[in-house]
Amino acid sequence: MEPVDALLEIAALLERERASRYRSKAFRTAAAAIAELSREQLADTAALRRREGIGDSSLAVIGQALAGEVPDYLARLRERYAPARSALRGLLRGDLHCHSDWSDGTTSIAEMAAAARALGHEYLALTDHSPRLRVANGLSAERLREQLEVVAELNAAGGDGAAGFTLLSGIEVDILDDGALDQDDALLGELDVVVASAHSKLRMDAVPMTRRLVAAASHPRVDVLGHVTGRLIAGERGTRPPSTFDARAVFDACAAHGVAVEINARPEREDPPDELIAVALEAGCLFSIDSDAHAPGQLGLLDEGAARAERAGVPAERIVTTWPLDRLRAWTARAR
Repeated sequence: MEPVDALLEIAALLERERASRYRSKAFRTAAAAIAELSREQLADTAALRRREGIGDSSLAVIGQALAGEVPDYLARLRERYAPARSALRGLLRGDLHCHSDWSDGTTSIAEMAAAARALGHEYLALTDHSPRLRVANGLSAERLREQLEVVAELNAAGGDGAAGFTLLSGIEVDILDDGALDQDDALLGELDVVVASAHSKLRMDAVPMTRRLVAAASHPRVDVLGHVTGRLIAGERGTRPPSTFDARAVFDACAAHGVAVEINARPEREDPPDELIAVALEAGCLFSIDSDAHAPGQLGLLDEGAARAERAGVPAERIVTTWPLDRLRAWTARAR
């Protein structure tokens, strides 16, 4: 295999396992450092050692790839993170929740879009955080307007769907304590996709939390209700119990307003829990299987989300991310 491809695949798999961002960044840096080199230059080990961005691990990967082997490092990661298999995964056309380095993601908007295109996505919604989430470098209205220009430029350069891929503008807007949304309403109206999520006061009593989530699900700008319980079941951030609320009331509001319930594909979340997916199904909700990716390799977590949705018996026709772009746009433009 090509050395650059091997280095980038290792970086993606490290991102998928949510390893230290410095480890994945090191392999992406190495890939960039050798991208323009000939095979003869790559075979000059002594010169490679002196090249900035090349360490012992990346040097070993380059050498094995040049020799026609799958590098040992890559083989171990492939074995450890073989994707979950499901028929539903093949029906997914895109992803409505991801982050770039404009908020708390690790890479540029262009790199996220390129990774989604490489996975065969028809569309990807860029949904960086809103201003109140300072710890995640949430976007002010001014920064979000600047980002809209970047998205438009990338789409123009790529033919705006002509090449089979469209980058959708969006936001993961914070749900405030009273259910209001943390961004200018008119600006939200300019976006392709609005994901609304709670990130604070997740231990609020059940009655006010229910009111909060029902208000968000009833808001005329909201398309997707993100990681609804806020729980964490594993990972470096530790664990966190789910928020308590009247799930039927929240999902009835989603169904009434055409808001999709997110099936968050991150393994440390698995949100909503299976029992709440069943409630949402009974309520007649739509669903959106999303990666919540903060790095290019995490876009592949859709494998996990699709397998979980399939096990839960979610019909493909009720998953908005199985829809083609024109149908998706018609849904986000629905009367509210």
